[in-house]
Amino acid sequence: MPNHVHAQPGDVADFVLLPGDPDRASYIAEHHLENARLYNDHRGLLGYSGTYRGLAVSVQTTGMGCPTTAIVLEELIELGAQTVIRVGTCGSLKPEVQPGDLVLAQGSLPFDGTTRLYLGEGPAVPLPSWAVLRASAGLLEASNIPHHVGLLASSDTYYAGEWLRRERTARGAVAVEMEASAIFTIAMLRGIRAGCLCTVSNHVGQPHLSREALRPGVDAITALALETFRVLAE
Repeated sequence: MPNHVHAQPGDVADFVLLPGDPDRASYIAEHHLENARLYNDHRGLLGYSGTYRGLAVSVQTTGMGCPTTAIVLEELIELGAQTVIRVGTCGSLKPEVQPGDLVLAQGSLPFDGTTRLYLGEGPAVPLPSWAVLRASAGLLEASNIPHHVGLLASSDTYYAGEWLRRERTARGAVAVEMEASAIFTIAMLRGIRAGCLCTVSNHVGQPHLSREALRPGVDAITALALETFRVLAE
């Protein structure tokens, strides 16, 4: 049994959704999966397994930031996870990226220490798996969901204010969050597939949408991630 995700082989599906927030994991399990059962609550890292249209799927809390996300993902891989998609929130860095919009990550700018420790001090380009990105992008193109495809910045800091907006925008990021860089890096190193879908919670430095106002965006990214899993499973 891993040290933090207290589960056994077989408890975790090949396909795993990765929200940061345990409340979001519970919401997804209740509203998007069938016959969901809790397999882990150790350290508040809630994990559930169920099915989506006949496909076995898990949803596992990562916590906030790359360090805890890296721990959780390494242990999920130990337990058999093969394809993971982060379903989270991000802060907009561009005026045209509005709260409630969906962002599909085509890469991450690694402003975090975890990625650097995995890869060393040289240049790093954490990318999602092409199969996951292609499947999600194809589904988005066929939908009417307001969305953006671009770079995310993954940061260890949450309250960095104006510097976050200025630095990330200058380097081409459309939004900032705290986990994608580690997910992409570990997936590349361990030979699994990974992607990232976020709903925009706010413009950086501005108030956040309420939990209720965010819910349609959470439902949209979850549904898109689950349909991506179905495409990949075929």
